Amino acid sequence: MSERSEGAEGSGPLALQAPAEATEKRGSIWSRLYNGETDFDIIGRYKLWFTISGVVFLLGVASLFAQGLNLGIDFEGGVVWEVDVSESVSVADAEDAVDGVIDAPGVQDLTSDDGRRIRVQSEDLTREQESEVTGILAELGDTSVNEVSFTSVGPSWGQEITEKAQRALVIFLVAIMLYITLRFEFRMAVATVVALVHDVIITVGIYSIFQFPVTPATVIAILTILGFSIYDGIVVFDRVDENTRLVSVSNRLTYREMVNRSMNEVLMRTLNTSVTALIPILSLLILGSLLLGAATLQEFGLALFIGLMSGAYSSIAIASPVLVLLKEREPRYKDINARIDARGTAVTRRRGAGASRAKPVAGDDEVTVDTGDETSTTPKVTKRSTSGKGSTPSPTSRDTGTVQPRARKVKKRRR
Repeated sequence: MSERSEGAEGSGPLALQAPAEATEKRGSIWSRLYNGETDFDIIGRYKLWFTISGVVFLLGVASLFAQGLNLGIDFEGGVVWEVDVSESVSVADAEDAVDGVIDAPGVQDLTSDDGRRIRVQSEDLTREQESEVTGILAELGDTSVNEVSFTSVGPSWGQEITEKAQRALVIFLVAIMLYITLRFEFRMAVATVVALVHDVIITVGIYSIFQFPVTPATVIAILTILGFSIYDGIVVFDRVDENTRLVSVSNRLTYREMVNRSMNEVLMRTLNTSVTALIPILSLLILGSLLLGAATLQEFGLALFIGLMSGAYSSIAIASPVLVLLKEREPRYKDINARIDARGTAVTRRRGAGASRAKPVAGDDEVTVDTGDETSTTPKVTKRSTSGKGSTPSPTSRDTGTVQPRARKVKKRRR
């Protein structure tokens, strides 16, 4: 009995220490994130994600109606001058020089290893105004008129680019819908297209809010980010497709919980992919456009950076929640959710009833033992006195309500 009591007493501290040891084994947040062992409730906060996207979406749409897009010369038409200047000539000097001829000129500083150049953009002007601006820039660059580069662009070229981009976008979306439907299912294709449209609208809205110039390079970058956004979403949906078999009443796992688990399992891969893609683009913006003055790199890299950030966000916070909302309307998953909820309610009721019956009552002939889901009763055992004539209950049994073990009979060995 002493060994058993010591073992029982020793099991208490071990049981209390087990959760602490499990917590220590889980490690830090970075270790759990790397091993896919996090338990962030991403799907449960879908209202927060939708609210954030909705606010940015409404601001972008309002900006589009209020001030529109800052379309470049390739879309609206106009003229462009470029001239080599010295280091002492600034962008403000060029703006002041042509301000009397051009209303709101667009001036850019193009710096490279070959030297420094100033680009001036304007809407269509008369021949006299074009010649006057050319002479001003030649004087600013201390060169001849023939050394000033002059280009005239009509709006029809930009309109042709816009129409081709729209056709390419429609064909791209249809092809993606077909592929994801055949590879996974139709609802995953719908969720993917919703995320793609989200990325395009958010990117265009940010361009309108901050009045970033829209050029052909911007259009190419927007079409490029759609491919990245789809890749990130496919990684998540592939894991969701693998874990769908876990959704059942026996596993007590709903479709929402399964998607949330899948998201946590591939969260590190999604973050690695996004960061790996954003770092080169950020270096492209800083080194290529700001330090080297490559305006085309700035136009291309800025749209890529905004679009990739939106794509990484939408693959986590938009595509998966939309998929859950669509799938939970199916009768199968509705039934699983209802049965799991009903089972959980029944277990809670049984535990509540068991806890109420577990309290001993003085004078009862049986002891109530709570076993968790069910409640069982065990009769009291009384110890009869061997010296007296009657039987008297054991004091320990009567006072404490505990069950006393029976005394074993000792058999005499024959010699």
